Amino acid sequence: MSNFIFEKTPIEGLVVITPKVFGDARGYFMETYREKEFIEGGVNAKFVQDNQSKSKKGVLRGLHFQKNNPQGKLVRVLEGAVYDVAVDIRKDSATYGKWYGVLLSEENKKQFYIPEGFAHGFVVVSDSATFAYKCTNYYDPTDEGAIIYNDPTLNINWNEYYDGEFILSEKDLKNPPFEN
Repeated sequence: MSNFIFEKTPIEGLVVITPKVFGDARGYFMETYREKEFIEGGVNAKFVQDNQSKSKKGVLRGLHFQKNNPQGKLVRVLEGAVYDVAVDIRKDSATYGKWYGVLLSEENKKQFYIPEGFAHGFVVVSDSATFAYKCTNYYDPTDEGAIIYNDPTLNINWNEYYDGEFILSEKDLKNPPFEN
């Protein structure tokens, strides 16, 4: 019996993963990754780097990608909640330019697998959030790519779970449109 439920999305390669949680009055225990089960669930990735960030409510990070050395990411929230979005930027894909979003929280404990070939971003919808992710390739600051979060072609509904003002870095405010 698997310790995970793997939910395919309408965009090929994107997978929402819900772990089995064992809890009692003391707290809980769960596995967050088991290679054999992930491969069986359609996530066959070798992870080489782990990252973690903490952000306050309204912070929007993204949409980011690596141009020549793309990273697949397995993302989850340790504390708080985020609305997490992936955009298909694989030019030969039937879903090129389409996006998919999922609420990740410490309560639902869901994870989101985003393979290589996607731009990624999230907005914090709780007071703060601690965000963790595993990557399939090393981050290279000279290989950064980005898309402006409010691109009208993509029409991402960032307000699905948050209706306040967004807080973006100066760098993210200057991201180019999707068509570029």
